[in-house]
Amino acid sequence: MIPPQEASARRREIEDKLKQEEETLSFIRDSLEKSDQLTKNMVSILSSFESRLMKLENSIIPVHKQTENLQRLQENVEKTLSCLDHVISYYHVASDTEKIIREGPTGRLEEYLGSMAKIQKAVEYFQDNSPDSPELNKVKLLFERGKEALESEFRSLMTRHSKVVSPVLILDLISGDDDLDAQEDVTLEHLPESVLQDVIRISRWLVEYGRNQDFMNVYYQIRSSQLDRSIKGLKEHFHKSSSSSGVPYSPAIPNKRKDTPTKKPVKRPGTIRKAQNLLKQYSQHGLDGKKGGSNLIPLEGRDDMLDVETDAYIHCVSAFVKLAQSEYQLLADIIPEHHQKKTFDSLIQDALDGLMLEGENIVSAARKAIVRHDFSTVLTVFPILRHLKQTKPEFDQVLQGTAASTKNKLPGLITSMETIGAKALEDFADNIKNDPDKEYNMPKDGTVHELTSNAILFLQQLLDFQETAGAMLASQETSSSATSYSSEFSKRLLSTYICKVLGNLQLNLLSKSKVYEDPALSAIFLHNNYNYILKSLEKSELIQLVAVTQKTAERSYREHIEQQIQTYQRSWLKVTDYIAEKNLPVFQPGVKGFNDGLEELCKIQKAWAIPDTEQRDRIRQAQKTIVKETYGAFLQKFGSVPFTKNPEKYIKYGVEQVGDMIDRLFDTSA
Repeated sequence: MIPPQEASARRREIEDKLKQEEETLSFIRDSLEKSDQLTKNMVSILSSFESRLMKLENSIIPVHKQTENLQRLQENVEKTLSCLDHVISYYHVASDTEKIIREGPTGRLEEYLGSMAKIQKAVEYFQDNSPDSPELNKVKLLFERGKEALESEFRSLMTRHSKVVSPVLILDLISGDDDLDAQEDVTLEHLPESVLQDVIRISRWLVEYGRNQDFMNVYYQIRSSQLDRSIKGLKEHFHKSSSSSGVPYSPAIPNKRKDTPTKKPVKRPGTIRKAQNLLKQYSQHGLDGKKGGSNLIPLEGRDDMLDVETDAYIHCVSAFVKLAQSEYQLLADIIPEHHQKKTFDSLIQDALDGLMLEGENIVSAARKAIVRHDFSTVLTVFPILRHLKQTKPEFDQVLQGTAASTKNKLPGLITSMETIGAKALEDFADNIKNDPDKEYNMPKDGTVHELTSNAILFLQQLLDFQETAGAMLASQETSSSATSYSSEFSKRLLSTYICKVLGNLQLNLLSKSKVYEDPALSAIFLHNNYNYILKSLEKSELIQLVAVTQKTAERSYREHIEQQIQTYQRSWLKVTDYIAEKNLPVFQPGVKGFNDGLEELCKIQKAWAIPDTEQRDRIRQAQKTIVKETYGAFLQKFGSVPFTKNPEKYIKYGVEQVGDMIDRLFDTSA
């Protein structure tokens, strides 16, 4: 049982705790009430704020929308004002640009083209927006005036600055391909760079905005004239140089410095003079012939003007190729690509036609020369034809894209020259065979006939034109192999032709030799001609060409020469027979017959000629040996026989005297 004191104390303790709990509960209750009140106040404030925000929003949104509308209106106004300014500017274009257009583009092309661009835009605006506006007519008229001024400026620039290329520069340009010492290529500046750029800009504007192609006609006409005049100037240069110095020259430029020209001989593309020089060499060695009868005009009398004309034409052909190449490079910068080929075709026509006409004139002159048997003139065709064939690949390349009629001009000329060349070769061979001059103008001394020297000289020309001459002959062949003939085929044709000429010549010489009444003189004549032919063949290397189809030609000529020497030697039998041992013993008439015969032969044969000193000495020596041996044997046997009181009357000459007399044979100066 709990004591009362403890129970009382415990009750007080519980009461105290309860009281504290009540106080705590009361505090919590007060706090909750305050919190509820604050919450209510906050809710009230927030509700009020929300209401105010809604009111504010309802007030601001219309203002914002109105502001946006105002900004849009402002932008539209600004755009409208800008468009108005732009449109108004078109109405001022005519007045703003009229002065510039009136004064022209010279010296201020950039500004001028800028003005033309403004006018072009104004025209486009009025056409789209106000086609009935008077302003359209104004700017249109101004645009046409401006375009005409640009066309005029194009013509003016091309005319003022297009210069004829000097012969000196052309020759340097031509020789540049062959000049191994050249450090730089020779270049042509047809137009100054600043002018070229202006011309290019005008050209492009006229094509793009001017819708005009007339300037292309202006271009080709101006450049065509300069090209043609440049080539003609080169030809005149050859004529002037040849008349003043005798040899045309090219003032070549060392290291291509344009201010220090020095004379340099032009490369001679032909070799016409080469054979003539050989003939002179043969003359110095005693191989030339005197003027005998022949209806062939002498080649050594050939006019040097033919060489000048030939060289001039050949150089003009090369000049055309080089200048045409240069013209195309210039044209490619100025003329639109799809018009370049046609414009170039038109540009080169005058110069090309001039070359082709001159070539046809050469063919025509050769045709006439054949009729009068002037084969020296015909020879001009050979170097020209060779050069045309060598140049043809470049020609074809330059003429790429031109009309077929343009491309076919050079092949047509080549065909004409091959045909006339073949005709000349054929007629020459026939004339050698049929030369009718047998009784008149035959060399009285039996020297080389002019027909022989002319024939050999003509054949010597063919050495340096073997391919050309062979192609001429092959072009006339009707066999299928001729359509694609090889160099070997044409070489055999040429060899056959040369053998034919030599055969015809030999037949003609045999016929001519019968004109001489004295068989010995006939033999000397044939000997001289055969010897001349053989030596000429050997010295000029014709013998190798002959040997292609006739291996024994050299041996055959040597045999012919020996036969004629033997025939000549028989002429002395009528002298030596008087004292020959088979006719001994000799009586007085026999001795006198030897003396008279010796004197007569020496007198006659002294006037005969053997131009070849080696052959002359050989024939003299052989004859001297035979006669001296026969006469010496006679004197040794009968010189001391007293058959007369006056032996000196019959034995007039000693052995050495007889030898000296024979040494003076074939020597009109002795």
